[in-house]
Amino acid sequence: MPPIPGELIPIVLFVMMGFTAVLYPVARAFGRKIDRESLQPKVPQELQQRLERMEQAIDSIAVEVERISEGQRFTTKLLSDRQQSQALPPKQP
Repeated sequence: MPPIPGELIPIVLFVMMGFTAVLYPVARAFGRKIDRESLQPKVPQELQQRLERMEQAIDSIAVEVERISEGQRFTTKLLSDRQQSQALPPKQP
């Protein structure tokens, strides 16, 4: 392997410093762009709308189930009150 000429070393040093000064900010900007894109959801608009409709449907089903539960509790209370009133002997005046 032939020896490296002495004047080539500073030339390479200054060229590499120039590349570093120019390409380092470009690389940082590119990296930040990639980070920003990874934070944003990649869900298509059509799928997003469908998920919103499903969420609304699930919410309305939950409300209806709660109403059914309230009606069941009310009916159970009426039946238990009715059984208790039948089990008590009638009052005599």
